[in-house]
Amino acid sequence: MKAIITGASGMVGKGVLLECLDHEAVTEVLVINRNPLGIQHPKLKEVIHRDFADFTALQSQLEGYDACFFCMGVSSVGMNEADYRRVTYDFALALARIIRTLNPDMTFNYVSGVGTDSTEKGRSMWARVKGKTENDLIGLGFKQAYMFRPGMIIPKRGIKSRTKAYQFLYDYFLWLVNLVKFFSPHSVVDTTQVGKAMINSALKGYPKNTIAPKDIIILAK
Repeated sequence: MKAIITGASGMVGKGVLLECLDHEAVTEVLVINRNPLGIQHPKLKEVIHRDFADFTALQSQLEGYDACFFCMGVSSVGMNEADYRRVTYDFALALARIIRTLNPDMTFNYVSGVGTDSTEKGRSMWARVKGKTENDLIGLGFKQAYMFRPGMIIPKRGIKSRTKAYQFLYDYFLWLVNLVKFFSPHSVVDTTQVGKAMINSALKGYPKNTIAPKDIIILAK
């Protein structure tokens, strides 16, 4: 399997990347980033691309892939709806549309979040935007499209969150996250599980488009 990954400099994306590089069924990984990752690996190809609203310049490099793991995302805190929609919706659909044409049998996985509003009509701005993104990605007609909705995520393998507030939580309150996991084991996942679940969804398929934390745990096995 050959996979494309976005957001590999973030916590979830890096977790997915590391699992892909380790997995025997993954033969090649193309990472699309704004800045170099600083990782060298025989399976890894890296493309530096600045404009995530337009991927036409990369068209010749995006053909022949079996899966795309879209892990790029930002927090909605402090953002207005137009700016959040541009980064969340426009960037995902810009890549999805072009690779859907080039790779009709591809699996497309999108990192969304618990609480996403599939009706697109709720009060929460981020949930509405994520909901529309999910709905339109599914509507593109990929062979398989999975919307990953992890809740609390524990970083593994030395991964750090780029969001300062989240990293502060992991640094000082990881015990609390582990306590939540103890009492509600299906509500918390880790970056390794997310990575393995993404790979397995592409290799084996899954009966649901929406992948909740419980589904991530099942897929990771």
